[in-house]
Amino acid sequence: QVQLVESGGGLVQAGGSLRLSCAASGSIFSINAMGWYRQAPGKQRELVATITGSGTTNYADSVKGRFTISRDNAKNTVYLQMNSLKPEDTAVYRCNANLVLVGFRGSNSWGQGTQVTVSS
Repeated sequence: QVQLVESGGGLVQAGGSLRLSCAASGSIFSINAMGWYRQAPGKQRELVATITGSGTTNYADSVKGRFTISRDNAKNTVYLQMNSLKPEDTAVYRCNANLVLVGFRGSNSWGQGTQVTVSS
């Protein structure tokens, strides 16, 4: 019923930038919080950044000052602008959305993930 489709990952040199996008589609009534998480090989999934429906943001300490999360409510899309990338940012990045579906059922949905690789 709901799809989250990410784009924008890739390979970049340390110090470079990437912009991730995640578009939600389907039987959506409204979207509450949206966020980005990442998981590196051999490591647990960790929160990168979240943004509420009213625009309040939260960031992991490791990305503060380098990453910016934003959203376009009209497009049901969340973005992650990543600057000053470091090799330790290498991971699969996944989008998450806390939604209210048509019919007023709640849903917590995940995207399929996009690979970000930062070379040193």
